[in-house]
Amino acid sequence: MGGTERSLAEMLPQLVEANIIPTIVCLRPRPEEGVEKEVVEKGFRVRFISSASFLSRVLQLRKILRTEKPALVHSSLFQANLITRFASIRLPVKVISSLVNTQYENIRYQDPSISAFRLRIIQKIDAWTSRHLTTYFHAVSASAKESAVRNLNIPPDRISVIERGREASRLGVPSPVRRQLARKSLDLAENSFVLTNIGRHEYQKGQKYLLEAIARVSQKHPRILLLIAGRSGSSSPELLKIQKELHLENHVRFLGHCDNIPEILAATDLFILPSLYEGLSGALIEAMALALPIIASNIPPNREILEENKNAILVEPGSASDLARAIEVLLEDENIRCKYSQRSREIFEQRFTLETSARRMIAFYNSLAQA
Repeated sequence: MGGTERSLAEMLPQLVEANIIPTIVCLRPRPEEGVEKEVVEKGFRVRFISSASFLSRVLQLRKILRTEKPALVHSSLFQANLITRFASIRLPVKVISSLVNTQYENIRYQDPSISAFRLRIIQKIDAWTSRHLTTYFHAVSASAKESAVRNLNIPPDRISVIERGREASRLGVPSPVRRQLARKSLDLAENSFVLTNIGRHEYQKGQKYLLEAIARVSQKHPRILLLIAGRSGSSSPELLKIQKELHLENHVRFLGHCDNIPEILAATDLFILPSLYEGLSGALIEAMALALPIIASNIPPNREILEENKNAILVEPGSASDLARAIEVLLEDENIRCKYSQRSREIFEQRFTLETSARRMIAFYNSLAQA
């Protein structure tokens, strides 16, 4: 359902064109949401692991690997990484793990929804299996690589950084006509100043600070409207409570999981990503593709892909007041918004197209397969 899955789905045709034949293995079916249906309908081979128990999943994946006899097995996200590492023991296959987040930084341990003790155990398991059961690593950003070196003790020469990309044709290009049609389809008033955030409702995404910022800005700018697109999560009750307590019902809409992200972005005036930590945000890349000015938290992964004061304002993580000030700056200055908008699209075209990312990933796979 997330950016990691979207990145894989968009790259599959490019892999096939390069004579790399993929089989996708999923830990559970989710045909009603995310990219699963799209991938299946395009004819790619998808296998599902039916069990919920860890050992059974390891054994089922091991059976698939014995049958398929792949040169490489590439996993993403902790649960899949762990299952893949154990399933591949003593098999003639090279094991690649993607590093897509910075989940063991100190800020993660402040998440009230997790057990710090449990997270430290997970970190130790991840570190040991990374060093002993994994051949090589792909990191989506230099920040993700540095975090893994620091927190998992992975040697840096075993990690290659390849940034995500997005398919430009799926996202389309912005235009006044498209903006008007998108707003109509979303029932948005033409004179609303629309801000969008994309992300599941989790501590990591820092959305509570964004709601608090909207409460401040809306007092002076009553036509402001925030759209939050993303599935429910551990922060959902808190976000709904803040919305009610701060009387934001007319200024904040929770859209839930959405398959029409390009149209939401086309209807948007300003994109905001207040995350407390990230690996590399696919939502930011998509916002830049739609030529949006951006406000984002000043964390290392965001600094890697954004240009401060050229296409984005970077603010202190966890600061509602900084977010509010940045929103007011861009809301009140159309010239800055236009300048940032143009630069966002340029950055996307220069660095984050699917073709650029796929070319580097294909070279990465070929070099490992031939090593």
